[in-house]
Amino acid sequence: MPPQTRMPAVFIGHGSPMNTLQQNEFTDAWRKLGAAIPKPRAILAVSAHWFTRGTHVTATATPETIHDFGGFPQALFDFQYPAPGDPELATRVADLLKPLEVGLDQQWGLDHGTWSVLAHVFPDADIPVVQLSIDRTQPGQFHYDLGKQLAPLRDEGVLILGSGNVVHNLGIMNWREQTVANDWALRFNDLVKGSLGRRDHAPLIGYDSLGKDAELSINSAEHYLPLLYVIGQQSSDDKLTVLTDGIFGGSISMLSFSIG
Repeated sequence: MPPQTRMPAVFIGHGSPMNTLQQNEFTDAWRKLGAAIPKPRAILAVSAHWFTRGTHVTATATPETIHDFGGFPQALFDFQYPAPGDPELATRVADLLKPLEVGLDQQWGLDHGTWSVLAHVFPDADIPVVQLSIDRTQPGQFHYDLGKQLAPLRDEGVLILGSGNVVHNLGIMNWREQTVANDWALRFNDLVKGSLGRRDHAPLIGYDSLGKDAELSINSAEHYLPLLYVIGQQSSDDKLTVLTDGIFGGSISMLSFSIG
């Protein structure tokens, strides 16, 4: 078998599930990403929407499309992303993360944090997809370290995808219109971008000590933590490319970037 092209690692600010059905500046950028990178042999997704106790990886050959939300149009519930799974990749992930015990899960499928993005990046749904859960009981350093342990997958043709939002505070989001961004959201979004540009990962790992802006921005930690799996992949020769940016509804960051 010829050697695989080294794949990038990507963080996508996925925003609303409605992005699945819409064409906008964000979904256009996701489609351009899919057209620009080599086609991966498989995808390992870390989604904000599989937040568990312990670490698990999907190991079914036919993952279902999970509609893990409410209050949206029927067209969104009807949407299917019939990508195959990859039980062998699931086992490889579990091996890379040893001595951590990783559960090989046969129940979970692909949630909207994964398929709302992949619907645009790879709309043909012909690339195997495996999801890795986020252990809610663990601190930032744990998640960053797991990202580092998964780095060999990039040389095996696997695209590492983190899907969440750097700033995510639904409680004060303006759902009715594209409103002015909150100052704290802008400041924290800029702090993250600055740290990424300098390869200064320490403050991003220790996000819970960054003060009030971080507290308001990471109102839901599960949306932030996928970022740590992606930056754990960054080596000294990996460039960072911002794909999308901006604050939606005043309190949701649409920052997306690739590493590699």
